[in-house]
Amino acid sequence: MKTAQYGKGMRYKVRYLDPDGRERSKCFPDKCKKQADDFKLSMESDQRSGRYVDPDAGKTLLRDYAENWIKGQAADLNSRATLRQKVNSRILAYLGSKPLSAVEKPATIRDWLDWLRSSGTVSENYAEALYRTLSGMLESAVSEKLIHNNPCRAKGISRPRHKTAPAVAWDPERLTAIREAVPDRERIAVDLGVGLGLRFGEILGLSPDDVDDTAGVVHVRRQVRKVKGSGALVFSLPKRGKLRDVPLSPDLAALLQAYLAAFPAQPVTLPWKHPGGQPVTHTVFLSRPGGRTWDASGWSYHVWDPTFRRAGLTKRRRIDGIHALRHTYASLLLADGVSVRELATYLGHDKLSFTLEIYTHMLPSSHQRAQAAVTGFLRNHIAAQPPADGLQAA
Repeated sequence: MKTAQYGKGMRYKVRYLDPDGRERSKCFPDKCKKQADDFKLSMESDQRSGRYVDPDAGKTLLRDYAENWIKGQAADLNSRATLRQKVNSRILAYLGSKPLSAVEKPATIRDWLDWLRSSGTVSENYAEALYRTLSGMLESAVSEKLIHNNPCRAKGISRPRHKTAPAVAWDPERLTAIREAVPDRERIAVDLGVGLGLRFGEILGLSPDDVDDTAGVVHVRRQVRKVKGSGALVFSLPKRGKLRDVPLSPDLAALLQAYLAAFPAQPVTLPWKHPGGQPVTHTVFLSRPGGRTWDASGWSYHVWDPTFRRAGLTKRRRIDGIHALRHTYASLLLADGVSVRELATYLGHDKLSFTLEIYTHMLPSSHQRAQAAVTGFLRNHIAAQPPADGLQAA
């Protein structure tokens, strides 16, 4: 008599040695001998080609792997906190409870993208950044032989595409109106932004000791930044550690001297790099009374937003932050013939391609120069020579 268990038992067992010499095995049910043979051949082939992946490795949850992966991505605590928040809220919220073997399937990635886009709260640019983060994480899992393939590289996935919004520079009238409306003590921020192309944190960290009038340069050596999570302000190197020298115009040097005569630089003491770091003191151009420094939110509320109201201007979202002064600086240099490579150096960009992506539209048009060059060639070398034979039109 056939029982209820007939045909449900495991009939075949494949035994093999993994690269570490441990005996492993996998069982297959009745009538699945071909699958067992294929599995055996697959294991042998993977070991010979170096593509062997421990079958148990794929059982690791993405959440557990991600935590270990994040530790190796950034030494800077602030950058790591930003990365962890992004991964937790938009990647692990959907994929965190799934094992790596499930995440390895392109169908899972397509489901995640659909969930991401259907939320209605994620822009295409942010979705592209999340996709790159997940792809980098899974690429590491491949290199650690936890999974065979990175599903984010599969051809059957329509990945998000980054769209760069062109930088917007201010016209002279808007810049003048804002500068005149900023309180006298804080006006130097406008001069440093449009005159040196500094980021706001670099403006806050700039000291008169960094200004070399003789050489005509400003040494950008530090910034003030807020550590995410703690909210504490610290001194640190400029973004990505990019120390640089920026040309100083004589007129800006005179403005800085006049400002220091009216508002002497004040010493500010902050921890270095992280809240528990060694306290360091720098005498800086721009500070609040009592040796305190500004942070971005305090500056916006107490200085920047009221300035637009006093100037009678509407502050445009994502356009009229203090970073607009940096874009205006870039537009001035490009209009005067400074090369994109030199501009990238002055701005402290890592890659020339990044500078081009943001500021290409600000490059002076070369249409007229091109037309003139071709016209001159045609007139001097082609149009001036009559044809050797044949009829000529009247």
